[in-house]
Amino acid sequence: MSLVLDGSVALSWCFLDEHTEASHIILETVAEKGALVPPIWRFEVANGLQIAVRRKRINQSFRGRALRYLAGLDIVTDSECAANAWTASVILADRHQLTIYDASYLELAQRRRLDLAAFDKALAAAGRAEAVNVIGA
Repeated sequence: MSLVLDGSVALSWCFLDEHTEASHIILETVAEKGALVPPIWRFEVANGLQIAVRRKRINQSFRGRALRYLAGLDIVTDSECAANAWTASVILADRHQLTIYDASYLELAQRRRLDLAAFDKALAAAGRAEAVNVIGA
């Protein structure tokens, strides 16, 4: 696995108006080398697409195609995140004023010593403060 992938980056791949050079480079890296995510990732991405359907930004058919595309990438859920949810993730959330959800990405990147791909500004700032290499933000 090449990096820890935040939902904000994956969602940017689904919307033309959110494509950036950074999102393209991260997508190429994930397609080539894979990515690691906490269990919450699939819920966050699906929810982002669901909100886009409700706001009529995309339709259900597009959502389905996007989810199938993402499912085809080598994105692996880390099985140890839940064991750290009430310990390391809580500490990181407190230290950086993050949600526990966002802290789970940071905890994973720290524990696995991987880069963190995130467009979320607070998460990226926390990653840099924790000496995690942040890509994208």
